Amino acid sequence: MHTVLSIAGSDSSGGAGIQADLKTITCLGEYGMTVITALTAQNTMGVEGVEAVSVQMVRSQMDAVFSDICPEAVKLGMIATPDIMEAVCEKLKEYKAENIVVDPVMAATSGSSLMENRTVRTLKEKMIPMADIITPNILEAEVLSGIEIHGKEGMIKAAEVIADYGKGAVLIKGGHLEESADDLLYKEGKAVWFSGKRFDNPNTHGTGCTLSSAIATFLAKGCSMEESVEKAKAYVAGAIEANLDLGKGRGPLKHNYKI
Repeated sequence: MHTVLSIAGSDSSGGAGIQADLKTITCLGEYGMTVITALTAQNTMGVEGVEAVSVQMVRSQMDAVFSDICPEAVKLGMIATPDIMEAVCEKLKEYKAENIVVDPVMAATSGSSLMENRTVRTLKEKMIPMADIITPNILEAEVLSGIEIHGKEGMIKAAEVIADYGKGAVLIKGGHLEESADDLLYKEGKAVWFSGKRFDNPNTHGTGCTLSSAIATFLAKGCSMEESVEKAKAYVAGAIEANLDLGKGRGPLKHNYKI
């Protein structure tokens, strides 16, 4: 059994964050562990409150995990403050973590902001340089690149800028495109497109968390970056197509649709 660590925030409604990551890793047959960076009071309609975990507690959680069951891949999600982000980066370097997947969670599916502006700078300077892949959606890619994206050409230009921050691949998710839902994987100066099918289902709470933790899981299994993205997209598509309908807003995915 392969081991995957999620470093992210808790979603009290169970659809995103740590909870979505653990469901994903488990449903894909591997062993999930967590470092919780923040507590959120949220549901399918929005985020009502965010409370960051202390920096020392984050460090302690990471020491506890890496000193015992060392993860083969690490997914980084919501990290609320620059201090926590710096502490996480220090520990990842200390333990020589591999297969690092960064999901730059700047806003929830509902539109609620989850990252302060000053944290974005730390993300660019400290975290992205460590990542093997970063998985922004179009809105997040616009913030990170400073480029307004209207189509596939804009996605490529933004990916080129983001790629300059570090050594890893860039996956810009095309869910906000008007003409398609294709995703762009930009790696080592080459662009690879993954076609995406649109589903008539508004329940997409936690989609980004699920995709990034699925990519981390397939990397832990030994899959290539391209194969990991392809398999992760297929898993997410199935979880959306299963049409789970919970909550009064944008509901969660059916992570266990194959079970």
